[in-house]
Amino acid sequence: MPEGKGRQPFPSGMKGFNMCEIGKYIYGIVSNGNQKSIGLYGSSACNGVHFIPYLDIAAVVKDAEIVNYTHMFKDILARALVEHQKIIEQIMDMGCLIIPVRLGTFVMNEVEVKNVLSKGYSLIKDIIPKISDKVEIDVVCTWSDFTSVIREVGQLREIEAVKEKLLSNPKGITVDDQMKVGVMVKNILDQLREWYSSQIQNALKTLCVGCMKHELMDDRMVANIAFLVNKARQKDFHAKVEYLDNEFGGKLNFRCVGPLPSYSFFTLEIKKMQFEDVDWARKKLRITNAPVNKNEIKRAYQRQAFSFHPDKNPGKPGIEREFEEINKSYNILLDYATSCAQAGEESFYFNEDEFKKNAILVKVRE
Repeated sequence: MPEGKGRQPFPSGMKGFNMCEIGKYIYGIVSNGNQKSIGLYGSSACNGVHFIPYLDIAAVVKDAEIVNYTHMFKDILARALVEHQKIIEQIMDMGCLIIPVRLGTFVMNEVEVKNVLSKGYSLIKDIIPKISDKVEIDVVCTWSDFTSVIREVGQLREIEAVKEKLLSNPKGITVDDQMKVGVMVKNILDQLREWYSSQIQNALKTLCVGCMKHELMDDRMVANIAFLVNKARQKDFHAKVEYLDNEFGGKLNFRCVGPLPSYSFFTLEIKKMQFEDVDWARKKLRITNAPVNKNEIKRAYQRQAFSFHPDKNPGKPGIEREFEEINKSYNILLDYATSCAQAGEESFYFNEDEFKKNAILVKVRE
């Protein structure tokens, strides 16, 4: 799904920049089999957006002031999101296969862009056939009349029975009583949402190659599901949505968003790691500076997690924070190990010279 639907869109790990520097903002990665098309995307129509090629792929970039998206106001972030998606979707509309990159992704210069493409090359080439001739369509459903749904739930036998019991209490209805009824209503509404969502997903999954449920943004929303659909089956997909609309008797409002790039399924995250963070994580897991691999990192994590688990240290001051830092360390080192593996290094040292070759990680956003 597009960024902004329940996810924090700014990138993690992109530290080490000075504000007011000009860098390369990355929108996405394209399969660039036709070198002649590069000039088209570099035209003024796309406001200075251009390609930086590497082998048979290329990054869609723009020279821009490096900004920390973490500290943006929501309205500014929303406008940045719209611009980010607009460029990606323009590239897609021009007939180009594009893998989106997470909002707010900067690198310093063209050399770093090519480093990203080099590090992520195998991953990118693996994704390309998975999204070729496919688009994302997001199906968002809301209650047509939420007030009526609430009223109907409130008239169910089990709710009415509880109400009658409370009303018969000579002491009157307390705030706790009202909360009890409210929780019952919420649980039934959640069950209804889950039923409708499952019906929608089951009906449409035969017409797609992948689907992903996303967070509901408010009480009126019933389903928020992204589908990866073959372009040739879009008409059938929309016909099925229309059928479901009629099948549910107008109980739900259906809205389809798309066709879109594969935001929900294959948005890339580019992390620029810092040696200080990796070295801190190594020390936290008590790993020596000898060559290690992913399995040794996992064993080191398990040893520390076992020793410092809050259940084994009840009441010990600061144990929750220590355990949280152990988990954070493990995730940092897993990212670093993955970056080393992208460079063909299954075993690696923790020193600055080695780190410089593996400071950038390209992965699919989780």
